[in-house]
Amino acid sequence: MNKAELVAAVAAKAELSKAAAAKAVDALVETTIEALKKNEDVQLIGFGTFKVVNKPAHKGINPATKAVIDIPAKKAVKFRAGAKLAL
Repeated sequence: MNKAELVAAVAAKAELSKAAAAKAVDALVETTIEALKKNEDVQLIGFGTFKVVNKPAHKGINPATKAVIDIPAKKAVKFRAGAKLAL
């Protein structure tokens, strides 16, 4: 499902216009990104939790040259599925 399909599905389920549904989806995405940038968890009960995790620096191997490289520490987003998302 791409964004356009998601907007159409939200519009149908919530009985909104596609324009209003698009604003709602965009607002959800933007608010989630802003919260994660502040290192805040975003928990949607039943759906899941988005959490910022710190990945430590480590060594890796360049597959083309087989040379050992240093991979710097970074932050990443981790998603843990909620109970209603169990397939």
